[in-house]
Amino acid sequence: MYNKLVRLEVMKNLGKEVEDFKASYLTPVEKIWQPADFLPDSSSDNFKYEVEELQSFAREMDYDLFVTLIGDCITEEALPTYESWLMGVDGIDQEENSGWASWIRSWTAEENRHGDLLNKYLYLCGRVNMREVEITTHYLIQDGLDIGTTMDPYRNFVYTSFQETATNVSHRRVGTFAKQCGNKKLAQMCGMIAADEARHAKAYKNFVTRILELDPSEMVLAFEDMMRKKIVMPAHLMRESGQQAGELWSHFSDAAQRCMVYTGQDYIDILADLLDEWKIEHLTNLTEKAQKAQEYLMKLPSRLQKITERIATPDLEYQFKWIKS
Repeated sequence: MYNKLVRLEVMKNLGKEVEDFKASYLTPVEKIWQPADFLPDSSSDNFKYEVEELQSFAREMDYDLFVTLIGDCITEEALPTYESWLMGVDGIDQEENSGWASWIRSWTAEENRHGDLLNKYLYLCGRVNMREVEITTHYLIQDGLDIGTTMDPYRNFVYTSFQETATNVSHRRVGTFAKQCGNKKLAQMCGMIAADEARHAKAYKNFVTRILELDPSEMVLAFEDMMRKKIVMPAHLMRESGQQAGELWSHFSDAAQRCMVYTGQDYIDILADLLDEWKIEHLTNLTEKAQKAQEYLMKLPSRLQKITERIATPDLEYQFKWIKS
């Protein structure tokens, strides 16, 4: 358990800086890109040609890479679940139009564009069984989140720092591989999404940095708790029609690892990045319990490295219902 009153006080203090956070890490609506900037214009004389080009490149994409792109889209489309979860976190009053509630709504609005763009791309590409994709998305939102953060803002900010960094890696890699295959338009889409995720990751990392200044021992303990549980991806409960919640995740994860979009090594690298970003090794004046948590966290990357090196990714491809045969 954690001291809720202290959490509320810390969140209240940081809430006074939210407008500065928004100015630093979010982009005004009139200036930021929108999905229509990258998709074929249905009113253009070139619409048919542009769609045919999009479909031609989609047909040539590696199966595992294409699966990962679809899974990334589904993850982004489950955004209502993430917003509703964060609005219930201690220290956030969803009835307010300022402070943390304002940050979450503004962050959500930026993130919402990602699913919109990828969904329209998949609809146009002609290679996707959209009904099955929509069923997976429907289930994912319906099943909710089970990410081990409770309503603790400290744990949630650890999670979002990790997750936003992971999505940056995934989108950036898909874009890189698409570009290598000559699919410059998809590469540009993924690159823009990845850039958003990088900005958002910086924001959540900064929130943790600020909390470490105000309540270091409890922040370190929250970080340790999240890493002991292991950070799970928000789509880890994904399923196809006829499946139970979570039944599809291992197949999707295997596909992402086979095509080198997101691997166990990336998980370790992100952890190491967070340890460095938050200067965990150099924190002082911690409680005895927090010192032990600090020691655990600093040793964790090397422990995970040994485990990862022994794990083999299955070679057998799973046949996803998302993709037309």
